[in-house]
Amino acid sequence: MLLAIDVGNTNSVIALYDGDTSVAQWRSSTSTVRTADEYAVWLSQLMGFAGFKLADISECIISTVVPQSLFHLRNLSRRYFNCEPFVIGHDNIPGVAVRITKPSEAGADRLVNAVGAFTKHGGPLVVVDSGTATNFDIVGADGGFEGGVIAPGINLSMQALHEAAARLPRIAIEKPDKVIGTDTVGAMQTGVFWGYVSLIEGLIERIKAEYGAPMKVVATGGIASLFEGQTKAIDVFDHDLTIRGLLEISKRLKAK
Repeated sequence: MLLAIDVGNTNSVIALYDGDTSVAQWRSSTSTVRTADEYAVWLSQLMGFAGFKLADISECIISTVVPQSLFHLRNLSRRYFNCEPFVIGHDNIPGVAVRITKPSEAGADRLVNAVGAFTKHGGPLVVVDSGTATNFDIVGADGGFEGGVIAPGINLSMQALHEAAARLPRIAIEKPDKVIGTDTVGAMQTGVFWGYVSLIEGLIERIKAEYGAPMKVVATGGIASLFEGQTKAIDVFDHDLTIRGLLEISKRLKAK
């Protein structure tokens, strides 16, 4: 079985595959200090609930944007799965040309998203990944990574408002009933929520105009569901896009 690990700045997603079939998936907060042994205890319990055990895993693939976590994850794979994990890099994904000025700066998450999106939706397209940052990644007609836009994530904006303004409270992110807020919380919610919808719509419009060809827009990420049904700029919401990308990369490596 294959264990696919996607480590983001805020959350990590771990998926277990039996061939091409996803049999289990878990989400946890990202930690840079959790050891291989701690990962193993946590993972063995979750796998036990699903009817599996650590010994069932024979392959491991890792995508991380948090370098400090990689040491422990490598040890987890070597010690408990008896295999060397494949770690996503800018130059080791079969079939993906990285067409930016400095390819080494392409984040693993952005490249995996490009593979996951192209596998299911074709290209060219824009992948909108809403997480700690909000990424707009451009995938070419052949699946190549062609750059994009990085903006602060919605949670970062809420945190900045609270920390930088003494009288603004920390609030939950949710769709407000109306655009014009009549109290502080309502004004903050509408500013952040509809502000981000407008950010998405505005950047997609500018990206399409500059690209000069029809593009499908696919949204993913931990908080993408906030915007479902709220904008026509997004064509498809695909919440399993990143994990699908890791599976596809694993399949390409085997074929190669």
